[in-house]
Amino acid sequence: MNPPVSIRASREAGFTLVELMVVIVIIGLLATVVMINVLPSQDRAMIEKARADIATLEQAVDTYRLEMLSFPRTADGLEALVRQPARLDRPERYRSGGYIRRLPPDPWGNPYHYVYPGRRSSYDLYSLGADGREGGEGNDADIGNW
Repeated sequence: MNPPVSIRASREAGFTLVELMVVIVIIGLLATVVMINVLPSQDRAMIEKARADIATLEQAVDTYRLEMLSFPRTADGLEALVRQPARLDRPERYRSGGYIRRLPPDPWGNPYHYVYPGRRSSYDLYSLGADGREGGEGNDADIGNW
């Protein structure tokens, strides 16, 4: 004798534990594939953002030099692009409002570094990369205007 239809339908409705485990494993595999493909893109994007920021800061430093007839001093750093430094030979030449609105942090949340005179060019403007330390390779490599 067969059980009533309503009891048979309730037994067949739903998923078994094996079916749920298979679905979870498939979702895990898909997530792994996506992560493997997306994370390197994010690292490349951060490096490209740092390069773009450095190019923008370079333009501001060069404009400062054209108007002030000298590069910002290392002691004044990149802050000289936002606010007029205390010691200037010709303060009347400083642009009202500065040369940039604000100093962006590098993509890893650290400040950009500025040294004048530079070791690699007339001035060095750089980020220390993902590790925040000098040197390094790959994502940890320094990114600069050289």
